[in-house]
Amino acid sequence: MPIQEKPLSDAFYETLKDIYFAEKQILKALKRSVRAAHAPDLKEAFETHATETAHHVERLNEVFGLIGKAPRSKTCEATQGILAEMEEDLEDFGSTEAADAVLIGCAQCIEHYEISRYGTLKAWAATLGLTQAEKLLGETLEEEKRTDALLTEIAERESNPEAMLQAS
Repeated sequence: MPIQEKPLSDAFYETLKDIYFAEKQILKALKRSVRAAHAPDLKEAFETHATETAHHVERLNEVFGLIGKAPRSKTCEATQGILAEMEEDLEDFGSTEAADAVLIGCAQCIEHYEISRYGTLKAWAATLGLTQAEKLLGETLEEEKRTDALLTEIAERESNPEAMLQAS
């Protein structure tokens, strides 16, 4: 039985459904992360990114509209796995001084996944001639990269007591 050729537009749509599911799950996890974080700057970073993530979902709704499809989700096993690990880590470390470091590590796993997905979708949108979708996906990609950089910055400050004193 020959394999049916599938166009890049199908891969774009399937990946769009994947990240749509992921963003909705991430939004819930960010609310949990705000409650679990101890450092004020980490709480603030999670709150800010929760607001951005809500905008990411809105942008994805726009992209679905641009390709003439209703917004739909497809279970993202990768995101579910990372978030399950986060829950396990919070159970193990949530009340310890390592809690914030563990939260940052889990959040950066998510950010790296999102950066990969949005980078791919942006490139595919360009290939498919979806200029407006490329722009919207690029905006989200840049926000994900900034969040990742901020988390790195916070992690470095948290692990360096001298830097914490200088930041105060």
